[in-house]
Amino acid sequence: MNYQYRRLDKNNFTGHSLDDFVRHQTVTECWRKINDDWRLVPTVFEENWSPEQCREIAEDVVRHISLDRTGFGAFDGERIIGFATVSHRIFGLTARYVQLVCFQISEEYRRQGIGRKLFSMACEEARRLGGDKLYISAHSSKESQAAYRALGCTPAEEVNEGLAAAEPFDVQMEYRL
Repeated sequence: MNYQYRRLDKNNFTGHSLDDFVRHQTVTECWRKINDDWRLVPTVFEENWSPEQCREIAEDVVRHISLDRTGFGAFDGERIIGFATVSHRIFGLTARYVQLVCFQISEEYRRQGIGRKLFSMACEEARRLGGDKLYISAHSSKESQAAYRALGCTPAEEVNEGLAAAEPFDVQMEYRL
């Protein structure tokens, strides 16, 4: 397919841009740290964004891309089918981390290379901002972790305690830029 990739702005992304977005994931196993060792544990649940959640997330993206984040979108015509946002705030004691805040691909468009392209765009922006590592508080599901590892992400050498506390089941990861 021939998708378009664009930097998000108020002309191509609004509070209604995710109205047709399908954030669905059936999870059967998640990575959990048990006695300082990572293990896959049976954890069964289904994740779905409701129309209200899609609207809230879209409005949050709109607010932040005009303030303190850069966003990138993959489009199928005018429909957004994937997006990534990067924070402008750099943090870290041992590295200059830039956070990958949001990274989502609509369910029916996964496994087509869209995520890889958006991730690459996010990395370019993180470099432009002065970072040397991209920081990801990543979903712990087996599938999400496999996707991040396929992109070259590894466990974070320096954990952002605030992000880890906000999402205690996430796996804190990094990508060397």
